[in-house]
Amino acid sequence: MQAFIDVLLPISIGVIMFGIGTGLSISDFKRVFIRPKEVTFGLIGQLLLLPLVGFLIAIIFPLDPVHQLGVILIAACPGGTSSNLVSYMLKGKVSLSVSITAFNSFLVVFTIPIILELAFIFFWDEPREVQMSMYDTFSEIIFTVLLPVMGGVALRHYMPKTASSLKKPLRWVLPLILFTVFLLILINNRESDNVSLLDYWYLLFPALFLNVFVMFVGFYLSGAIGIKHRGKYTIAIEMGLQNSALAIYLANMLQIDGLELIAVLYGSFSFFTTFIIAWFMKNYMKKKSI
Repeated sequence: MQAFIDVLLPISIGVIMFGIGTGLSISDFKRVFIRPKEVTFGLIGQLLLLPLVGFLIAIIFPLDPVHQLGVILIAACPGGTSSNLVSYMLKGKVSLSVSITAFNSFLVVFTIPIILELAFIFFWDEPREVQMSMYDTFSEIIFTVLLPVMGGVALRHYMPKTASSLKKPLRWVLPLILFTVFLLILINNRESDNVSLLDYWYLLFPALFLNVFVMFVGFYLSGAIGIKHRGKYTIAIEMGLQNSALAIYLANMLQIDGLELIAVLYGSFSFFTTFIIAWFMKNYMKKKSI
């Protein structure tokens, strides 16, 4: 099944990003870069504030060293396609979401090794060297995010009626694709690992705290610097929904027993909690926010 998932996952991500692209135009991205404050703050939130919160959680919660590393690991992996999809479903600033994803996918090649090496210094008894392939990361983001989104934008530009007819069904089809792939990955993980996640239920608390707390940090801090409501809850989504698939991959690469547990638990609920909290922010926190 793993070989099947290795092929299915990038294809599914590409299809999702193409669908998201059909709702965007070139002018949407122009507006993002004419006023780059939102993108800049989103990247700072994901690549700096999130890891800092991760270190704080690892210190405050009574966790074993391997699980402290697990918290840092998930905090170091900024959101990808899932956060783009949540922004799309909630009619957030999708062009902002996609732009942040594109930039952070390039930057994590440098930030993740630094963050994880610091985590090993603080929480582990021996240092580890962490490396990520720049070529693999760049090619993945180009073929699964940038090109599919550009294809969707082109479809809307040259065939607007077709793109418009796809709008309503895509709001159901795209989440269904993501859920199907996630279910297959979860089944595959359970088949390949005899560890019961129920035995580690207490790890849900630091994982949930990371997910929820950083969303409110992103929402209120972005408001404090003058970002408008739609951008605020989009940034909250970007900060709240981490790339658990990347974290699981890195945990397996590091070959430390139990390192992937936080990421697996986080991935099992974070899409739903992020959606619910962002929906609440969108509909009930507009007037009360800063």
